[in-house]
Amino acid sequence: MKPYPPLGLLYISGYLRRSGMVLDIVGRAKASGWTVILGGPESANYPGEYLLRGADVVVLGEGEVTMSELLPALAARGPHRLHEVAGTVFRDEDGAVVTGPARSQIGDLDSLPWPDREQIPLQRYVDTWREHHERGSVNLITARGCPYRCHWCSHAVFGFTHRRRSFEDCADELQHIHETYGPDQVWYADDVFTIHHRWLSNYAAELKRRNLRIPFETISRADRMMKEDVLETLARMGCYRIWIGSESGSQRILDAMERGVTVEQVHWASCAAKRHGLQVGMFLMWGYDGETVEDIEATIELVKQTNPDVFLTTVAYPIKNTTYYDEIADRVVLDTPWERASDRDHAVRGRHSRGYYQHADDWLRHEVEAHRLAETGDGQVSEQRQQAMEARAAMAALAHEVQA
Repeated sequence: MKPYPPLGLLYISGYLRRSGMVLDIVGRAKASGWTVILGGPESANYPGEYLLRGADVVVLGEGEVTMSELLPALAARGPHRLHEVAGTVFRDEDGAVVTGPARSQIGDLDSLPWPDREQIPLQRYVDTWREHHERGSVNLITARGCPYRCHWCSHAVFGFTHRRRSFEDCADELQHIHETYGPDQVWYADDVFTIHHRWLSNYAAELKRRNLRIPFETISRADRMMKEDVLETLARMGCYRIWIGSESGSQRILDAMERGVTVEQVHWASCAAKRHGLQVGMFLMWGYDGETVEDIEATIELVKQTNPDVFLTTVAYPIKNTTYYDEIADRVVLDTPWERASDRDHAVRGRHSRGYYQHADDWLRHEVEAHRLAETGDGQVSEQRQQAMEARAAMAALAHEVQA
């Protein structure tokens, strides 16, 4: 029960409403029947499949400018003659799938209106947070895109760019959120919040000038946190938790992913963040191609040493049009009908079963808990260690079970 509204749709709504066309277009659509337009990474990776299953148009990349051109074109010509509308995929009058010219990315993000939060019951989101967690939260972004090339990560919407809003515009939006909704915290949903250190310093100074300090959590990379002053700035701004994509404690696996970080950097950043009073959240990934039991053991050892406040695991899944997908495309299998599946339902032939990785989760959890108890001298250390050994044994028992 930690809901956030979809910022992408709210950005598009704000852009279209500022253009003065939304209610007019909606009225025309209601009079003539619904038209289905899809956007985002999954439809961008499977435009033909979605069109064959009833969608009229798939928007590629950012949606604001494309939608402002697409809606009048649909009203004038319908969904089959959109050849001049950049950033779209559609079916022509003969049923052939047509991909329009590429859409240039928006250069000045400050030119966009803020997400159209006023058009949804955002207070219900904040109240739901408060009801279940005693702290209401609102999300926002200060930048779009990520320039890093991790093999498993999708760049279907923003490509490999990083475009940042001005710190003044971000401060204006944060102040508006504070005055309008009064959340107890915010979530900066950037891919890498601390990527640009000078911007971060300027943003922090602007918030201080406005006496605006709202607790927040966000995501970064270990290599963009390797300065004490960056962590000092985060703490001063009100950051209470920083999430780090560690993924693995094995340098061999990190190199295979082309993560561009080292295990030592993850260790330093995690421990340094805690020195500055920040909680650490850590993302971990099992099952990347070539992973061994020794690599899993190295990941567990890293988590024990860094002792993050919270850690989350996932099993690597191949997303179409990523390097990871291309490398193992001949082994990608889908046991669920495509219409009912998502990227997470894709499995890899020859990889361990999901049960195997569930036992890896158990092994990790019990090992870390035993380590924590041993350091504090509180609780049943031997019981946790026994459960860890049982989980590792259960993994070994399932080692022969692989995805068919």
